[in-house]
Amino acid sequence: MEDEKRMEQAVEIAQNSAVTGGGPFGAIVVKDGNIIGTGSNQVTTMNDPTAHAEVQAIREACRTLDSFQLTDCDMYTSCEPCPMCIGAIFWARPKAVYYAASKTEAAEAGFDDQFIYDQIALPVEERDIKMKQIRPEQYDMPFQMWKDMNDKTTY
Repeated sequence: MEDEKRMEQAVEIAQNSAVTGGGPFGAIVVKDGNIIGTGSNQVTTMNDPTAHAEVQAIREACRTLDSFQLTDCDMYTSCEPCPMCIGAIFWARPKAVYYAASKTEAAEAGFDDQFIYDQIALPVEERDIKMKQIRPEQYDMPFQMWKDMNDKTTY
């Protein structure tokens, strides 16, 4: 019952976003029964292609926790996360993600991200957006410095 209530909250955020100029997506992050982060799709309102609901909720929850990880947190999102959000979710490491609409339903509404899955599967040189490795002298120095540091915060 608690999961359904939380999902209804995420869907309500999505509905509000859809009618106020944002995209029709909403998400919340919950820890110990408390909402610690909310997000709605603000791609067009912020002119930021990364301002998806899940990313916005992760950002707010991490600020609330003063942490870059969402240990022991649950995320509820109005739609199955896109590839970018899946990446952000895995970096944030919540314990679970629950979603309402499927990526197929999102595609039917005009939010089809299958092309991203297709592009990721291609060798780099075959992708539609040119991606070319350039290796200036000492290009690997940041990694060498990082590996040699004793007081780094790993993630």
